[in-house]
Amino acid sequence: MKKLHIAYLACTAAIVGTSLGAAPSAAGHMIHLVRPGESVQQAVNAAAPGDTVLVMPGVYHESVKVTTSGITLRGMGLRTVIEPGVKKAGDRCAENGNGICVVGTKGHALTGVTVADLTVTGFSKSGVFSMGTDGLTVRRVNALQNGVWGIAQERSTRGVFRDNTVGGSGDAGIFLANTITAEAGAADTRGTLVDHNRLEGNRVGVTVRRLRDLSVTRNTVTGNCVGVFVVGDENRPKAGDLTVRANRIVRNNKSCPKTDRLPALQGSGIVLTGAEKTLVEDNEIRDNAGASPLSGGVVLFKSFVATTSDDNRITGNLLSGNSPADLVNADVGKNNTFAGNSCRASRPAGLC
Repeated sequence: MKKLHIAYLACTAAIVGTSLGAAPSAAGHMIHLVRPGESVQQAVNAAAPGDTVLVMPGVYHESVKVTTSGITLRGMGLRTVIEPGVKKAGDRCAENGNGICVVGTKGHALTGVTVADLTVTGFSKSGVFSMGTDGLTVRRVNALQNGVWGIAQERSTRGVFRDNTVGGSGDAGIFLANTITAEAGAADTRGTLVDHNRLEGNRVGVTVRRLRDLSVTRNTVTGNCVGVFVVGDENRPKAGDLTVRANRIVRNNKSCPKTDRLPALQGSGIVLTGAEKTLVEDNEIRDNAGASPLSGGVVLFKSFVATTSDDNRITGNLLSGNSPADLVNADVGKNNTFAGNSCRASRPAGLC
């Protein structure tokens, strides 16, 4: 066994063995231990920047709101479960149907928060919701069977969403947007990263709406109605300057009914609508098949407010078994390039 692993186990054993609710770490920051039957929220409220709230295996019936920069909320893996509990007056996180909320204030971003190694399930809106953050990390979180989004973020920068498993969301597994409640131009995320997640059985695997400077890389996206959905509209600046690279996007053939905003969805790998300067590169995109206007392997589609997709580059992708075609350009935008892709069928012909 590696020395680092032995040291970690010894540290954890020492923490569990103590009769105190908090213990100092090697760096002088506190580790706040939460056992079954105790309140995660109380421990979060007591934490200072640099502290860790360590939640032991068990089921915790509550919502948790983080409003302190620099703290880590960490479980012990799959067996640390956050589920809905009795809603308390004034608990806006629970009242809004969210499991874990990481929220800054207007003009003052919450910085350097980490949420890791736990399961959040059964909430009517989001498993993890964040707003007004900078440098939030969400990793190894299982966000399962939540009503709208598994993991969602708005009005934030430099987020990292890595090694999460998200399934059964009513809308997107991972949903990233400039703002949810108002019209506005695309926001610069300053390098937000969605990397190495598994997204299965959601309406959409990953939705990126009205954002710029963001990467979606190395994810496995399967069993959704749409794999990756990049959404822009008539607002300025336009959505774009994005990268979708090295993802495995297969069999996203779940059938989803139409909504006020979208037609019925099925069989879409990657969809760009109203976006510019997006690079779609080196993805494996297979067996996405349906009869929706958005069906196909990689689909460029004029947005539903008639905004075109322009200057996008689709290159080096491996595509097969997608229907109605591996590459679909249903847009009248300018300077969209299809080059170096391995595929058999396109609409119009000649893109492969």
